[in-house]
Amino acid sequence: MRGRDASIERRHLSIVFGLPGFVFALMAPKPPRKRTPMNEPAASPEIKLNLPDAAATDRLGQTLARHVGAGDVIALSGDLGAGKTSLARALIQALLAVEGRQEDVPSPTFTLVQTYETAKLTIWHADLYRLNNPREVDELGLEDAHEGGLLLIEWPDRMGDELPRERLEVELKESGGKDGLKHAPKDGRSARLTSWGGTWDERIRRVAAEFVD
Repeated sequence: MRGRDASIERRHLSIVFGLPGFVFALMAPKPPRKRTPMNEPAASPEIKLNLPDAAATDRLGQTLARHVGAGDVIALSGDLGAGKTSLARALIQALLAVEGRQEDVPSPTFTLVQTYETAKLTIWHADLYRLNNPREVDELGLEDAHEGGLLLIEWPDRMGDELPRERLEVELKESGGKDGLKHAPKDGRSARLTSWGGTWDERIRRVAAEFVD
């Protein structure tokens, strides 16, 4: 008798939407792959967004700010200069603005971690580029951030197996890369949002809808 998993066939669909100045794609989960020894969950739907200029990158950060909460982890990946810090800065400043606060949000490249206290949660902004070993993450106290704060991580690959399983991944690329956005402006970027673990499955759809509205 075949097992339950073998009786279910999942199909991979891709739906691409085009709006003036914006392109995004909603992708259903790909066929499940064999899990790693760490039981990494399969990725859920992906959203691809076109960011034609710096203002669009900021607007994506502001849109994400309306959907985050305590315990959330956002992993920001991309090459140097891809816009990871700009996106994180816009998100943080949007959360501070809710309380009428205007603060500089510097890159934590040298401090590794910057924190911001709000009435609802503590925001942790980490830049792990300078780490050489995932074991060094333990010294940063990011586990505390994951338990009750909002954790924004630049260069999340430096965490290795310590990267939280439940997370939103935002991958930023310069336009013209192999990101499926053929009509993106040459001076812009693209953002791929992927929910891992299920907690962002519905939220990234709402983020995309608000972003292009």
